Parts: sequence; structure tokens; C-alpha cells
Amino acid sequence: MRISKFAYTESVDPSAIPQRKLYTGSTMPSIGLGTFGSDRVSAAQVAEAVKGAAAAGYRHFDCASVYGNEKEIGASFQKILCSGIHRKNLWITSKLWNDKHGEHDVIASCRQSLADLRIDYLDLYLVHWPFPNYHPPNCAVTSRSPNAQPYIHENYMRTWRKMEELVDTGLVRHIGTSNMTIPKLKLLLRDARIRPAVNEMELHPHFQQPDLFRFLLDNDIHPIGYCPIGSPGRPERDRTHEDTAPTEDPVIVKIAQRHGIDPAVVCIKWAVQRGQTPIPFSVHHYRANIEGVAGDEALNGEEMRSIAAIDRNCRLIKGQVFLWKSGQTWEDLWDLNGRITPP
Repeated sequence: MRISKFAYTESVDPSAIPQRKLYTGSTMPSIGLGTFGSDRVSAAQVAEAVKGAAAAGYRHFDCASVYGNEKEIGASFQKILCSGIHRKNLWITSKLWNDKHGEHDVIASCRQSLADLRIDYLDLYLVHWPFPNYHPPNCAVTSRSPNAQPYIHENYMRTWRKMEELVDTGLVRHIGTSNMTIPKLKLLLRDARIRPAVNEMELHPHFQQPDLFRFLLDNDIHPIGYCPIGSPGRPERDRTHEDTAPTEDPVIVKIAQRHGIDPAVVCIKWAVQRGQTPIPFSVHHYRANIEGVAGDEALNGEEMRSIAAIDRNCRLIKGQVFLWKSGQTWEDLWDLNGRITPP
């Protein structure tokens, strides 16, 4: 095999990164690189960030077909593997997009992600959203699919059975959920043959989701947190006047000054110490993020308690484009009253 020119100059020893033990007994690095470039970062830039992150010590990469960059990331993975990093030492996630929930689409979509990423198996495959509601890339927040549907558990279970089949055939090592709620997860846990290993969800100091977080831990489902620093690069459609920025919170800023680190790194350290796995995306600061996790100086108990006290219940990714009828508000997606919102 020809050796790639990819420069393997590791700055953090991957063994210094805490590992999460899943209910299967497998371990997963406690920080990953997200690859959602939003509408601000090109696929080529994301692919370069993946290579740079691997050189910096990352071994966990969170991908998705809908991000539109898996082919470019696949080329980066080839260079990473040619550099001497073994596939078994990487944790690679992808996700099933909403228009592929059909029984005949799940396996084909997974195979396409594998082909694009140039790998033989996925460590983790997630159902990206529990709603099979397609929307075009970069659409407005008011966009609605004419064929949109609410969460229908029987339909979701048909999709989940195909996810289980992916495990049976060896294409996927673990399956999981994303953007789920406690009522939906209770039904899935009741009916699943292969239980979800993780739930990916929005988690940051201003949106800590304590009830869902505890439910996951109590049921041996590991929480993976997207938007761990408040997603400053999220699409414009996901921004509202009520949004807050955890990296600008005086508590976070004060802790950052005390430790001599960036406020974003405080958010990452808090996430790992709390017990979730953050997947921050950055084309510039990924090295500082992983160094913050591997560093010796942890946040102390008082600092962790002070961050726990600044939860503002501020959801940044509200999901309006997945609503299924007129007159709804985004709250209908999240079962805030403890019951699945009816059709």
C-alpha cells in the first residue's frame, strides 16, 4: 500500500482521553469531532478538519449523510488509515436521514454512507430524527413538507427493525437514537430487540436537559451532546431572539479566566466531567478542545456546581422544519408535557 503524505503528528495521546463504556462492553472516546459544517463551512474544509483532528489525537468522528460531506470525509479517512492509525482505533458514527425511514431504504442508506466514508462498518448508526419529514437543504424555518407526519411508533419500529438488521449483518456495531424524548424512548425500550446504545441530543451549560439525561443513564443509554458550546455556527434558520450563548455566560467566562483557557474549552471540560460525550465541530480550535479534555486540571466541585446552576432551558436547535401541520409551535416536537404529541 502506498503511504499517504498525510502528516501524523499527534499532539494528544489518544490513551489520555477518557473512554465511555457502553452497555455492550465496547468503549468510545469521550470527545468526538462533529462534522456538520452548517451553511458556513465547505465539505473540503470539514474534510481537512477531520485530518487535522486525527493528527491532534481525535479518534471519534460524528458524521451524517445529510451533512453532504461524507465523500470528502471518506477521502480523509483513507489518508488517516494509510498514516498508520488502525481502523479498530477509530470510532465512526453516521446517521439515517429522515427521507430514508422506509423499510427498503435503511440498509441502502447505510451502505451508501459506508461507500462514501470508505469503510467496511460503522461503529454507530443513528436514526437522525424520529420524524420522517424531509426538507430541502438550506430551506427557510417556515418550510414544511407536504407529506410530513407526526411520530408514529409503529412506523418508527419498522425503521428500527431494519437498524437491528444492520447489526445482525455486521455493517454496524451499535445503533442509537437522536433527538428523542423520554416518552418515545420508553416505547422503544419496550419494543426493541436491540436496545439503543446512545441518544444524541443538544447539551450545553444553558440546556442541560437533566430529566432526559438522568433517564438515559438509568437505562444504560449513553448521552452524546451536540452543540456543546452553543453552536455559534448554526444555520440562520435555527436562531431566535431568545437564544443565549453559554460561552458568554459570566460564570463560564470567570472559570475560563481562572484556568487560563477559552470559555468554549470550559464547556467541553464540563460536558466530559458531567458524563456526556461532546462532539464539538471546529475547523480551527479542535486541538484546544481535545487538549482541554486530556489536561490534568479538572474543573473542581464548586465550578461544576456553579455551571449546573446556570441552566436556562434554552434549546437552540428547535426543529421547526419537522412540524407536520399548520399552527404548530416547535414545542410539539419535544413532548414537553410528558406525552407524545398526537397527530
